[in-house]
Amino acid sequence: MTTFVDRVELHVAAGNGGHGCASVHREKFKPLGGPDGGNGGRGGDVILVVDQSVTTLLDYHHSPHRKATNGKPGEGGNRSGKDGQDLVLPVPDGTVVLDKNGEVLADLVGHGTSYVAAEGGRGGLGNAALASARRKAPGFALLGEPGRSGDIVLELKTVADVALVGYPSAGKSSLISVLSAAKPKIADYPFTTLVPNLGVVTAGSTVFTIADVPGLIPGASQGRGLGLEFLRHVERCSVLVHVLDTATLESDRDPVTDLDVIEEELKQYGGLDDRPRIVVLNKIDIPDGKDLADMIRPDLEERGYRVFEVSAVAHMGLKELSFALAEIVGKARAAKPKEEATRIVIRPKAVDDAGFTVTQEEDGLFRVRGEKPERWVRQTDFNNDEAVGYLADRLNRLGVEDQLMKAGARAGDGVAIGPEENAVVFDWEPTMMAGAEMLGRRGEDHRLEAPRPAAQRRKDRDAERDEAQREYEGFEPF
Repeated sequence: MTTFVDRVELHVAAGNGGHGCASVHREKFKPLGGPDGGNGGRGGDVILVVDQSVTTLLDYHHSPHRKATNGKPGEGGNRSGKDGQDLVLPVPDGTVVLDKNGEVLADLVGHGTSYVAAEGGRGGLGNAALASARRKAPGFALLGEPGRSGDIVLELKTVADVALVGYPSAGKSSLISVLSAAKPKIADYPFTTLVPNLGVVTAGSTVFTIADVPGLIPGASQGRGLGLEFLRHVERCSVLVHVLDTATLESDRDPVTDLDVIEEELKQYGGLDDRPRIVVLNKIDIPDGKDLADMIRPDLEERGYRVFEVSAVAHMGLKELSFALAEIVGKARAAKPKEEATRIVIRPKAVDDAGFTVTQEEDGLFRVRGEKPERWVRQTDFNNDEAVGYLADRLNRLGVEDQLMKAGARAGDGVAIGPEENAVVFDWEPTMMAGAEMLGRRGEDHRLEAPRPAAQRRKDRDAERDEAQREYEGFEPF
């Protein structure tokens, strides 16, 4: 039965925002007391958080579909809907988040580090929030936005200071078992270790972690054996330790050739050239192993390697090795740049950035793309004429109609707002503002209208102008 998984494909879906409520306050002697529809609640996020107690991605291998809860719709009486609950997914330290194309989205290192994998949808505004001096009693509300969803890939790269690499049965598991309190599986046949083992070593005042990576063989970087699956676990280490078997029973192998083969595989994998190397000649408790170690040690030192002769079984040479590793790890930690305080980067919007684009496609269709127009379309209830009129007013104030005219659009031309796979398509009819004013402003309940004095009319006009200016500058009540 599988107990360790270090790569999974996960489908995440954030919660949808709740719909706003269109409601009119009613009570005795006051049948039309004004709009009182509440806003919809926000959908829950899907958040990945590093948890030191989690060491594998096994849970997500068995349950790859994860969804946060939706926001609740608003209600009358100015009652807003409840926000959806965030879904927090614990992941091991060293988890890398990638998209389906292999692009890195986040590298989660350090306890508590988090990443929002999918954002919840905004809740729709109720008609109470949409009311203004220009639109006193909206008979509509905005719909909640759908939450983000998609597939992501989680890859675990073990966070360790030291990585033990070498051929199968070289004695890596035995070595980590005597250097630390780890209890890996040990046996006298190849590929005993099927998952990386992690141990904690104390040498003087230095405490560091050591990882036992499953055995590598020729062709590991191209997927042969288990190497390709676990080479990623050596990427974060500060030092690589070549564990060489000086008492191998295979006549076609020798420690120096083993070292050359493993180095070639690490080179093919890439990104590890700058890591310091140490060579450990293991199994010197066997007479033939000790003789072979004495023979090849000068050659290895001539290549520039620091060489240690040890025996995991007889506990020989372990103290010298652990203190040498602690020294290298300490230097690597001191050389790391100190973490800077979080900086806030402000990127002001360009003066000529309208926030949307209008392009004409080969078939003559005009397509509008932009965050605001697409979000407004998602929030619009197209079964409500007032809501559609409100959308048209917003698009007009944003300048979409002016850009359509400049692009050569004529009355009756097809216009699509949004991407090809999820667009709203309609026949464009330019808005004549004078005619619209004669017919009455859209989004109002005229039953609440009453003759207004001149001072009130001026006040309403000023409020109307201020509202249009706020929407142009990007402010929206929420």
